[in-house]
Amino acid sequence: MSIKTIEWKGNHVSLIDQRLLPRREVYRVCRDYTEVARAIRDMVIRGAPAIGVAAAMGVALGALQIKKKNFDREVERIFQIFAKTRPTAINLFWALERMRRVYIEKRGLGVDAVKALLKEEAQKIYQEDISANRLLGKVGAKLLGNATRILTHCNAGALATAGYGTALGVIRAMKESGKQIEVMVDETRPFLQGARLTAWELKKERIPVTLLTDNSVGYLLQRGKVDAVIVGCDRVAANGDVANKIGTYIIAVLAQRHRVPFYVAGPTSSIDFKCRSGAEIPIEERDPREVSHILGLPIAPRGVRIMNPAFDITDHELISAIITEKGVVRPPFQQNLRAYIS
Repeated sequence: MSIKTIEWKGNHVSLIDQRLLPRREVYRVCRDYTEVARAIRDMVIRGAPAIGVAAAMGVALGALQIKKKNFDREVERIFQIFAKTRPTAINLFWALERMRRVYIEKRGLGVDAVKALLKEEAQKIYQEDISANRLLGKVGAKLLGNATRILTHCNAGALATAGYGTALGVIRAMKESGKQIEVMVDETRPFLQGARLTAWELKKERIPVTLLTDNSVGYLLQRGKVDAVIVGCDRVAANGDVANKIGTYIIAVLAQRHRVPFYVAGPTSSIDFKCRSGAEIPIEERDPREVSHILGLPIAPRGVRIMNPAFDITDHELISAIITEKGVVRPPFQQNLRAYIS
């Protein structure tokens, strides 16, 4: 990708503002950790792996700016601020745990050393995410074999990660291996990640893409126009239940009804063994204006009651396989996830 989702530049964090795509490509420079936290909360940056990287860089940025006498108290406050930004994606908490581990284990070396090590750990998380996505892509490309008509939902591409992508990483790897593919992407209301982001990424990569409305998915599957469905994930429970963008569950049900394989792609950092099932995954409820307005214009009557859950849970029984950088995990997920990841 020629577009950099997130970068550490000097002692600042640079982010592409995904709210403005595809109309404008604008980069935001965060010079303070509170700006990074706000960028996560306001969806300047989004996608589970990407917000994990952003949180790690935000902690490192904040640590660099703390005076020595207040260091312990202020570091803890920074961790708490990032932990409250978005509740569903486990990668955020996974990255914060890694950063906290460095802080706890190395604090005896002194403040300056801890600051440098936190910055180094954030860079490792960034690089590891890109490497994991490339490996995951190769694994997934082999699994999908001769499938040529791929349906995806939301955005699980370079924009949702440090680079390359998860579900779109598989699609990129298929193209790189010489396969002729066509990708169908639904618009993904209400934030339109499919229409605004995935279609933009694929067009930029010159991968054939067809955009459709969310309620066209059943029609395509019923007519036999889809060979495989592949989506990303925000959290995978220990039993294989998956939290992903709202609307994923509907597609999984339809795919099973029409005997089309339904694949989930995500790095192992997206697996939460502390969550026994999807019932324990917190679901973020977002601003009602995301539903009542499009690009700032009202599309619903003023004062109408609105629900806006950002994610839903896809039952493990609807999932054909989970693609990770360590290999393809097939059912039964309760046993096989631990076997692959341990």
